[in-house]
Amino acid sequence: MTTTHFNIAILPGDGIGEEITEQAVRVLNTIEPYMESVKFHLDYQSVGAGEFLLNGDPLPSSAFEACKKADAVLLGAMGLPNVRWPDGREMAPQLDLREQMDLYAGLRPIYLYHGSDSPLKGQSPGSIDLLIVRESTEGLFSSRLNERIPNADEVRDTLLITRKGCERIIKVAFEEAMKRRKKVSLIEKSNVLPSMVFFNEIFFEIAKDYPEVEANSVYVDAASLFLVKDPARFDVMVTENMFGDILSDLAAGIVGGMGMAPSGDLGEDAAVFQPAHGSAPDIAGQNIANPVATILSLALMLEWLDHPQTIQAARRIQNAVVSVLQNPDNRTPDMGGKLSTVSITDLIIDQL
Repeated sequence: MTTTHFNIAILPGDGIGEEITEQAVRVLNTIEPYMESVKFHLDYQSVGAGEFLLNGDPLPSSAFEACKKADAVLLGAMGLPNVRWPDGREMAPQLDLREQMDLYAGLRPIYLYHGSDSPLKGQSPGSIDLLIVRESTEGLFSSRLNERIPNADEVRDTLLITRKGCERIIKVAFEEAMKRRKKVSLIEKSNVLPSMVFFNEIFFEIAKDYPEVEANSVYVDAASLFLVKDPARFDVMVTENMFGDILSDLAAGIVGGMGMAPSGDLGEDAAVFQPAHGSAPDIAGQNIANPVATILSLALMLEWLDHPQTIQAARRIQNAVVSVLQNPDNRTPDMGGKLSTVSITDLIIDQL
């Protein structure tokens, strides 16, 4: 049997990044022997605010080249609030990776594992099950590298929407919907912004190619309300970069918090997988960070690698997480529990 070798770039990053990445790698090392014809080579790279403090560059060229050569990238968490560029922006090499590697499709799955994890009344396991598809290279984020003029009386950020950007992210959303419940909601603000009118027009043009998928559009403010009042109405939500950033956090909040929010940033032939949360330096080193989002991001990575055995391994990890989280006592402190970073990972590993 021919063995397939995958080269995975590991970027632990800052704050709790090293701790949670270590737990995801433990899961990978545990499940790798079950994949008889798949082997992994892990290439650790130092990237982030800590790397900047050491060597003056948060994304060294050697690390970037390693990411480009890798079959996939697993990232922990990047940035520290007190380490910023001279203009005041926080360092965010994860955004540089998205833009420079053209990782345009941000997938943010949201799933409720137990009713007690949600602040919403009357929820049960699986009652919240949606996917946010976030355009990750354009939108309002496209202005983040613009130079700010010192002492200026105004600052403007441009929301960039292109036909190419719309078409490819909308197609991803419809393709994902075909694997799920066949419903796509465009989240936009076309009652105010011309850019969103454009986005809306292209969305319904492409919807014609997917007649079996129910397609609708929802203003972003209304979508925020519906996520709280009636989250079951959503299956796949596709949206602009900034809207996706905000709604991802809101959606994570209704299923237990950011520690439960995995993500994948996908391009045509490259991908980065990471928890959707930040580096949380205030709890770093205390063995209390929630590793579940990182472990679920690992599962997304294995699924994306698209080998029959990695797909099967992804399912094993996801099922293990489901099994562990069925017991509401199996929670880390961010979710009101008492388990440590290591101990909840131990429970997941025991179920593999």
